[in-house]
Amino acid sequence: MTINEIRTKYLEFFSSRGGSASGGKTRGHTIIPSAPLVPQNDPTTLFTGSGMQPLVPYLLGEPHPKGNRLVNSQKSFRAEDIEEVGDNRHTTFFEMLGNWSLGDYFKREQLPWFFEFLTSEIGLDPKNLYVTAFIGDEKNGVPKDTESAEIWKTLFESKGIDAKIVEIGPEADGYRLGMQGGRIFYYDAKKNWWSRAGVPENMPAGEPGGPDSEVFYDFGTPHDPQFGAECHPNCDCGRFLEIGNSVFMQYISSEGGSASGGKKVFKLLPKANVDFGGGLERIAAAAQDNPDVFAIDVFADVIGLLIHFSGKEYEDKRYQRSYRIVADHMRAATFMLADGVRPANTDRGYVLRRLIRRAAQHAQKLEIQNGEAADSMLVRCAVSFIEKYKQAYPELGSEEAYETITSEIWKEEKQFAHTLESGMKEFEKVAKAGHIASNDAFLLFTTYGFPFEMTLELAHERGIDVDEDGFAAAMKKHRELSRAGSEQKFKGGLADQSEKTTRLHTAHHLLLKALQIVLGPSIKQRGSNITQERLRIDFSYGAKMTPEQLQEVERIVNEKIQEGLPMIRSTLPKEEAEKLGAEHEFGAKYPDMVSVYSLGPKGATATDPQFDKAFSIEFCGGPHVGNTREIGEGGTFKIQKEEAVAAGIRRIKAVLTV
Repeated sequence: MTINEIRTKYLEFFSSRGGSASGGKTRGHTIIPSAPLVPQNDPTTLFTGSGMQPLVPYLLGEPHPKGNRLVNSQKSFRAEDIEEVGDNRHTTFFEMLGNWSLGDYFKREQLPWFFEFLTSEIGLDPKNLYVTAFIGDEKNGVPKDTESAEIWKTLFESKGIDAKIVEIGPEADGYRLGMQGGRIFYYDAKKNWWSRAGVPENMPAGEPGGPDSEVFYDFGTPHDPQFGAECHPNCDCGRFLEIGNSVFMQYISSEGGSASGGKKVFKLLPKANVDFGGGLERIAAAAQDNPDVFAIDVFADVIGLLIHFSGKEYEDKRYQRSYRIVADHMRAATFMLADGVRPANTDRGYVLRRLIRRAAQHAQKLEIQNGEAADSMLVRCAVSFIEKYKQAYPELGSEEAYETITSEIWKEEKQFAHTLESGMKEFEKVAKAGHIASNDAFLLFTTYGFPFEMTLELAHERGIDVDEDGFAAAMKKHRELSRAGSEQKFKGGLADQSEKTTRLHTAHHLLLKALQIVLGPSIKQRGSNITQERLRIDFSYGAKMTPEQLQEVERIVNEKIQEGLPMIRSTLPKEEAEKLGAEHEFGAKYPDMVSVYSLGPKGATATDPQFDKAFSIEFCGGPHVGNTREIGEGGTFKIQKEEAVAAGIRRIKAVLTV
């Protein structure tokens, strides 16, 4: 069964509304599209890394415009898994099948539905399925999830399977206690509890969370004792593969009073949610009863292509890791490029560059030679992925996307070839010492883009040792600094969400509209950055602004501040927002449903935003002041500087002065 078939079956199964096709059953979920890989209005991460990430506001109580039963397949990417790729199960890019109940159904619907999907729709043998549940947290007063365990027991018994319930607790105890003939396993909060803060004791007051229940597929492979004395569902030996997890968000944390001795108190939420996520590729591997996820159709075609041009066997352990890395990295790069990411030396662009270059390096290990662009093996891989996915993800199918993806990969591949040439010269210099110090390996990697794996390989060929521990320490520090820098970048270019920054954010909306009034409607935003001290906007304009133009822009902004215009947030279909003329950042990709902020007119409300009379309308995730008069509490709007930053791009810096 192909991943396209499994994806379609899943969406149809949960969206069915009765009739013969669904056996008369009504699940009635609305299919929502995948959000882009580049998160919208989420400052905490560079990429969308899970199916639930774009839905967090709705899981926390905001009503979803599509209703309270939702289903989709979400594109996801986890950069932290790059180094793990090469075994039979880790990938950087993956699709997460997801279904959600926002205060509607709960455990007694969710668990039987997923079990039915796996056994009836996909055809998995229930004898190969094992499940987990939450053992409870006595210290924090959270009970054992006996309800989930009992539901699973009934489901297995309906298939003639005696489902023994076993208590494990901490994961480490599983390697001591083993399977014990169990089918349903209780684990502690580190394995079977979900909240944004982690385990219950880390949850601040007001934070929701709850137990989860995972489903594992048993491939029946022999246990590898290097992972522990005994095997159990959460063992890393490869026998078991997690294929789905149902999170039951049913509790909210609160600070305990004297009656609880000051301990946290976990109360039931008025409306409990279900958040399910299942790895599409992993379910496909289970459907094939093959623990190698790279044997599924999307990877098998690309690996077959690589085998043809390299002449080397996939099962040859000298090359298997390289086959998997090329296939995984090129799939991830293809989707990143389609979602607007471009190779660069920072942030998302750096991750993309690393993927392409690492794939190129491993293609060389397979001794695949490239000629011109048409002969690029990486480009051929990308084209294969485009063909496989373009029906499910139309953004891959346009001529523009095809041209962008193939040309960017080839350009990066050529540039990397030059990098390797210069890197080799530097490697030869440092290798003369007969030892590669950590600072030399770090310099090769960060300055010359020379992969550390290549440094290791070349050094070992010459009998030269490398300070691997020192390099790892230097890279850890480098990543921490990079991560700290990334965390300073908040949504909409905001440095933080303080009151001062929020005032300037709303002033930024006023400024863009004022520029369009003074300079013409063709003015478009090309970038922004807002701190507590000042705002900065980059915009398209081909000439230096005159003092008179700057003065008029200032006047308009301050006039609108004094008018006290309400700032109204609405959630609209993207096409509807575009028809209203809502401004949005050039080149950015947005989901089908977007958040829109409109300024004014006076008297406008959330239920009646009066878009036709609004002063400005923009795609935006907030935060904003409720009324422009609040901006004036921070001072008078004043432009400090206007300058060129690139051909046809100008920049304004402005402040609120008391």
